[in-house]
Amino acid sequence: MPIPSKDILSAAKNIKLLLLDVDGVLTDGKLYYGNSGEELKAFNIQDGLGIKLLQQAGIQVGIITGRVSALLQRRADELGISPVIQGREDKLTALRELLQGMNLGLNEIAFMGDDLPDLSVINTVGLGITVANASSTLTTEAAWQTRRSGGDGAVREAAEMILRAQNKFDALVEQFK
Repeated sequence: MPIPSKDILSAAKNIKLLLLDVDGVLTDGKLYYGNSGEELKAFNIQDGLGIKLLQQAGIQVGIITGRVSALLQRRADELGISPVIQGREDKLTALRELLQGMNLGLNEIAFMGDDLPDLSVINTVGLGITVANASSTLTTEAAWQTRRSGGDGAVREAAEMILRAQNKFDALVEQFK
């Protein structure tokens, strides 16, 4: 699934909001604990730039995750990600609640997840995306799968695919030349 089909590119053209799971998508899915009980997470800097590029192109980026993490909120604040919905095991209900306050259709939303708690949302939105190292169920259910693993640039890959589909990527790259 890595090369987007015409159907995937067509769906990506409509995307105005990319929602992300965290553990296994923005991170490698591993939980790291220090000796003092502190939780550690590693975020990929390339994913961060991909998120910034989406925002510059007018595409909102948000998070729906089942866990609660102060580290995640810090990273979301650094990147200007909003909304950030934490501690929601039922992600589909969280999505429906979120949509009540937004003027978006489901076809304008992409969701990127990696495991079973993400399945209902992936099957509901306009573009369901999963990562290279996702559960086998998600790899068969998602519309598109990245070549990169969660925490290793998968979000950046999805961001570039969406931006290319919307013919916005090349103009964004120009600012770096």
